[in-house]
Amino acid sequence: MSIKDVAREAGVSIGTVSNVLNRPEAVSADRRRRVLQVIDDLGYVRNDVARQLKAGRSRTVGLVVQDSANPFYNEIALGAETAAEKLGQAVIMGNAGQSPDRENLYLDLFEEQRVRGVLVTPQTPERSRIETLRARGIPVVLVDEHAPPSRYCSLAVDDVEGGRMAVEHLLAGGARRIAFVGGPATLHQVVDRHAGAEQAVAQVPGASLEVVPTDALTVLEGRRAGAAMLSRPAARRPEAVFAANDLLGLGLLQAFVFTHSLRVPEDVALIGYDDIDFATSAVVPLSSIRQPSRLMGRTAVELLEDEVADPEHRHRHVSFPPELVVRESTRLPT
Repeated sequence: MSIKDVAREAGVSIGTVSNVLNRPEAVSADRRRRVLQVIDDLGYVRNDVARQLKAGRSRTVGLVVQDSANPFYNEIALGAETAAEKLGQAVIMGNAGQSPDRENLYLDLFEEQRVRGVLVTPQTPERSRIETLRARGIPVVLVDEHAPPSRYCSLAVDDVEGGRMAVEHLLAGGARRIAFVGGPATLHQVVDRHAGAEQAVAQVPGASLEVVPTDALTVLEGRRAGAAMLSRPAARRPEAVFAANDLLGLGLLQAFVFTHSLRVPEDVALIGYDDIDFATSAVVPLSSIRQPSRLMGRTAVELLEDEVADPEHRHRHVSFPPELVVRESTRLPT
């Protein structure tokens, strides 16, 4: 069915049908109801690709996240969807799975679909594919990323401050032998959180920070790191652990508690990062550094829309403060 069929059946012009679909306020209520009824009866679905080519802009926003298995990125997506819906737009999410090649695959697909713009959490510092999108007129906002405002709009939490805050909390609880668990080191989030942890330790005489690298930011990697710690003599185990994200923290918690080898926080204090919902429902509720994930998603869409709509748009970076959330995994009984 075409728009001509709808117009003929409803006894109106093609322009009236177009207005009903795109500018319904320009059509009287009676005529709008008649056209919508014909659309429903005929099963008409408009060709959005053709509409995009004519209008020059899609109503679809592409989102590429680092790892959709991490609830933090799903929360960002929910925030983006909320903001896009208010603008009459939709968000399509692609999961890069921590793979630069897979990220580029989604960027290629979104370009082919002529999306309105792209939100992306980059896997590496390499930006050639993103630069190509921008050169072809597709705006890009970098999410969970610090970028020079002269080149991109971007937004992120201050991860150096968040890492410092997490370890200062562990130090305030009396811990001096602290382990930082996280990786891979190619992720700037891991690098920045580790840098903040080092800053905090440097301020306390006698404190030390051991780095326990992981291949990914997952529960399984956390369990592996926890099992490695348990294999050591008690005197060589850390007194507290800062996990680079909550998934690692939950894996560490499982390794410690499910084997009944270590009590948390009595034998080892444990703090994560992101404050995902699972942190509150763990067998020992996990302390964490909160990131305003839904607000980040909403802000990303707002930055993108401003770039699309405003010819005088100037790129900017939005930095969000981290927040310490204290739960039982670091709270010793009084």
